[in-house]
Amino acid sequence: MDKPLLELSNVSFTYPGAEQPVLQEVSLTLQQGDFVAVIGSNGSGKSTLCKCFNGLIPHYYTGDFEGELKLLGESAEGKRVSELSRHIGYVYQDFENQLVRPTVLDDVCFTPLNYGLADYRERGRRALELTGLSGLSREFIWQLSGGQKHLLALAGALAMDPDILVIDEPVAQLDPQHARQIYEILRRLNEHHGKTIVVIEHHAEFIAEYCRSVVLMDGGRLRWQKPVREALTSVEELLALGIYPPDVTRAAWLLQPDRQAAGDYPLSCKEGRAWFGSRAADVNAANTANAVNAANAQTLAAASAEADPAVPSGATPHAGTTAAGVGSHKAEPIVRMEQIKLSYRTIHKTLQPVIGGISLELYAGERVALIGNNGAGKSSLMKLIAGITVPTGGTVQVKDITVNGLPPERLSGIVSYVFQNPEDMFIDDSVRGEIAYYLKARKLADLDERVEEMLQAFRLQELAERDARLLSGGQQRRVSLAIGAAVRPAVMLLDEPTANLDISTKQEMTRVLEALRGHVETVVIATHDMALVAEWATRIIVMSEGRILADGDKKAIFSDGQLLRRAGLAETQLMEMSRLLNLPQICSSLEAFTAAAECRKGELVHGGSR
Repeated sequence: MDKPLLELSNVSFTYPGAEQPVLQEVSLTLQQGDFVAVIGSNGSGKSTLCKCFNGLIPHYYTGDFEGELKLLGESAEGKRVSELSRHIGYVYQDFENQLVRPTVLDDVCFTPLNYGLADYRERGRRALELTGLSGLSREFIWQLSGGQKHLLALAGALAMDPDILVIDEPVAQLDPQHARQIYEILRRLNEHHGKTIVVIEHHAEFIAEYCRSVVLMDGGRLRWQKPVREALTSVEELLALGIYPPDVTRAAWLLQPDRQAAGDYPLSCKEGRAWFGSRAADVNAANTANAVNAANAQTLAAASAEADPAVPSGATPHAGTTAAGVGSHKAEPIVRMEQIKLSYRTIHKTLQPVIGGISLELYAGERVALIGNNGAGKSSLMKLIAGITVPTGGTVQVKDITVNGLPPERLSGIVSYVFQNPEDMFIDDSVRGEIAYYLKARKLADLDERVEEMLQAFRLQELAERDARLLSGGQQRRVSLAIGAAVRPAVMLLDEPTANLDISTKQEMTRVLEALRGHVETVVIATHDMALVAEWATRIIVMSEGRILADGDKKAIFSDGQLLRRAGLAETQLMEMSRLLNLPQICSSLEAFTAAAECRKGELVHGGSR
C-alpha cells in the first residue's frame, strides 16, 4: 500500500481557558484519492481536527498541542502554515473571511499571486470555470449572494491546485441545486484529478451519494472510520449520538422488525424504492402462504367470504391541519408591504434590481418560511422589514409604523433580525455578555432573568463564559438566536437559522422556535432546509429573481414539483419516496411517511387475505 498522504498520530489539543481538550489522542490517515466525510454533533471536534491538517493548529490557534502530523510522508513539525497550505486547500465555515479582494477575478487570483506563481491568472480563471463562476469574474464581491461567495471561496482554494481539499460545511448556505453542483465539482476533482477530499458534513444524503468513507468524532475522540455504507447504516449508534442517517435509511430502520441487520437498509431513494418494493413483495408472499394454509383447513371460498373488505388503494389519508389560506385573515397585518422595489446602483452606475414590485401581508401567529434559490431576494426582503435596507419604491409598515428610512435602532424592540453569519452579531468577550449587551441598551429591568432564560433555552449554560467567536459554527448559531430572541420582538426574522447545525440541533431549533410563540407574534425564516420548512412552517412563500412565485401552505407548495424545481429547490428524500411508492399523499415528515407506508402494507395484508 502507498504511504498515507496525511497522518495524524495521537493528536490532542486544548484551547486556552478550556477545562477539557477538544481533541483527545486522535490518530487518522488519509490516502491519495480518498473522499472522506467527518461527522459528529456540534462541538465534537470536527473543525478543530481539520485545522490540524494545514498547521492552523497549533501555529495560529494557540493552545496545548500534543502528537504528530505527517504530510506526504514528512513530519510537519517546524513547517509554517504557508508551507502546508500549498498542499492543503481549506474552505472554512466563516468563508467570507477568505474573500479579500474587491472583484471575483482579483480574489480568486490572490493566493497564487502571493505565492509568486507566474500563471496566477490562468489558475484563477480555471478555478472559476470549475465552480461555474466564470460569468461573474468582473463582479464585485458585495454583489454576490451568500451561495456565490461560498463557491468563490472554494475557487480560491482550488487555484493553488492542492493535494487535499478540506471543505467545512460545503452546502450550509446553498440551495439544493447549487449544493448538488458543488458536490459534483468535488466528485470531478476526486475522480478525474485524484484530489483527496475531506468534507465536514451534516447532510447524510450527500455523504451517502458522494463519499467513500466516514470519520465519526465524539467528544473530541475519533470513534471510528468506516466505509460509507457500514457507517450510515449503523442507525442505532448514530441516533444515540444525535446524528441522523438519510431519511430513507431511518424510515427503513423504523419499519424493519429486526433492527440488528445493519447494512441492509437503503441509502438513497433508488435503493429505497427497491427495499420497500421488496418488503411489499414479502408481504404478498406471506399472504399467499397464509391463504394456502387456510385452504387446507377449510375451503378457500369460505375463507374469502369471511374476510374483511379491502381498503381501496386510493383512499384519502387522514386530514392534517393546514394554515389558513392567504387573504382569509380578518385581523390587521403585523407587516404590510405595498409594491416594494429594491435596486442597487453598481460601481458602473447601472441599476441592479433585487426586489421587483412585491406586495405582502404577514399576520400574528404565522410561521412563515421564505424559500428559493441563492439570489432570489429572501435576505433582502427581510432586511427591508427590519429597516436595515431602504426600498427604492413602495412602502413597508410594521405594527403600523412606516419603516422606509427609519433608523433600524428605532425598530429594534419590534423587529429582531438574526444574521446569516452569526459572528456579525458578536461584540462582547463572553456568550453571557453578548446576550446581555442588547438588553442593557434597552435598559430592561429583568435583564438577568432574560439572560438566564436564553442560556437555558439554547443550551448555552456551559458556554456562558466562553468567547462566542471561538465556538463552533453550530454553537455560534445558537448564540445569535439567543441574542435575537432575548428582546422578545413582535417580528423575528431569521436568515438561514439552521446553517452549520447538526440535525439533532436543527430539531431542537424547531422546538425552541415553537416555544417562542408566547413572546414573538410572527416568525419569518429564510432557508433552504426543506425538512425544517416541512416540520415548522404554516405558510410558505416561494421566491425567484426578486419576485414571489407562490404563497400557500405546505400541501399546496410541496405537491408542485415543477414549482420547486423552478425555484432552485428539491424535494426531500421522503417527498421523493412518497412519489416513487405512489403513496396517497406527499409526506414531508418521517412520522407521516412511516405511517403511510404501514398503511400501504396494511392494504396489502388485507388484500392478500381475501
